[in-house]
Amino acid sequence: MGKTLFDKVWERHVVSGEEGEAQLLYIDLQMIHEVTSPQAFEGLREAGRTVRRPDKTFGTMDHNVPTKDIFNITDLVSKKQIDTLRRNCEEFGITLCDNGSERQGIVHMVGPEVGLTQPGKTIVCGDSHTATHGAFGAIAFGIGTSEVEHVLATQTIWQKKPKRLGVHVTGKLQPGVYAKDIILALIATYGVDFGVGYAAEFYGDTIEGLTMEQRMTICNMSIEGGAKMGMMAPDEKTFEYVRGREYAPKDMDAAIADWQTLYADEDAEYDRVLELDVSTLAPYVTWGTNPEMGVAFNEPFPEIKDHNDRLAYEYMDLQPGQKPADIKIEYVFIGSCTNGRLSDLQEAAKILKGKKIKDGVTGIVVPGSRPVRHAAEKIGLDKIFIEAGFEWREPGCSMCLGMNPDKVPEFIHCASTSNRNFVGRQGKNSRTHLCSPAMAAAAAIHGHFIDVRDIIGGEN
Repeated sequence: MGKTLFDKVWERHVVSGEEGEAQLLYIDLQMIHEVTSPQAFEGLREAGRTVRRPDKTFGTMDHNVPTKDIFNITDLVSKKQIDTLRRNCEEFGITLCDNGSERQGIVHMVGPEVGLTQPGKTIVCGDSHTATHGAFGAIAFGIGTSEVEHVLATQTIWQKKPKRLGVHVTGKLQPGVYAKDIILALIATYGVDFGVGYAAEFYGDTIEGLTMEQRMTICNMSIEGGAKMGMMAPDEKTFEYVRGREYAPKDMDAAIADWQTLYADEDAEYDRVLELDVSTLAPYVTWGTNPEMGVAFNEPFPEIKDHNDRLAYEYMDLQPGQKPADIKIEYVFIGSCTNGRLSDLQEAAKILKGKKIKDGVTGIVVPGSRPVRHAAEKIGLDKIFIEAGFEWREPGCSMCLGMNPDKVPEFIHCASTSNRNFVGRQGKNSRTHLCSPAMAAAAAIHGHFIDVRDIIGGEN
């Protein structure tokens, strides 16, 4: 039997152990940030150990950084975490994108931007959305604090090999429908647990047609479908994205020759296969308190089927039978590791150019990294957002998770380009509606959701 992409990359990294049992994997790269690493470093000190491969460890600051004044950290816990990461990286010889530095940004964006994220690698980080890097043909997944320490000390990790999930995506997207809508549709169709116990491998003509940034959006949210990791086969788009970046291979021709072997064989078999035809896909919006609770734009919210639905409707102050257009939007967040890249900001800016956001709506735009912020300013996107009435912020995780000063006020409905709409995720009693950057921008103008297919022409 042929091998899947996942099989090929996994087998390259097995140090010991039999399939079906826990296996010791070699890790090519560990990304760290200020929230999940302090205890791991303290564990090293207590055991009298050092970091085995500081050259394969890379840090940045993202979760706790303020986005209005990036250096004015008033929360004492946040400041301690940031100061601790700086001290740990200095002590153990780890490269750090320090607060406010030219490469600083959300950890899942920094890796690809500097060229550390490459096909065929194993990549870990103490953050579930590490799955983002799988868009390059890497096995990438989030780990716990004790595992962070284990990788720091040994450059390996024990893992039981997941089953293989094939996600076959076909069809051409309509203008106004995006990668965010693909992954929201998959989760709404198959549930937040479709990937539990699996490594998800996305393939099909739709995936091949996406840009690298769009592919990252889908792999980023594979974790919201329950998968520990999401992957896509590398191709010419992948190679060109990596080429010329700071940490790209010195011999790119040799690297590409190797990367071209990373694909699923024609006779490879998956343990489960899901299908999605996107040719008639509409923009998606979530109505409830997990990413599964979403509908296509013109669909009504579903009837209550269980206790969770009832609680979700009560929390969100919505009712079955309503539609996305009925939601009064008073806050808009454009950013996060899901949709804080340059192309995301460009799509939102297309909607906002020459427009003003509705009175009573607060909008903030938070580039996912400093390189994205600079690139956006170079082409004038910041001016478009500011003139429309948005705040243009410094890079960071921001309002995605409310671990910093950026929070949605209580009981306010927020159109958000982030990845989770859990209870209190964006602030106490906040009401989050996940959507694409274009949908969020249009909601800011109108004060409610509209179908962006009606106002967008041409190619995505």
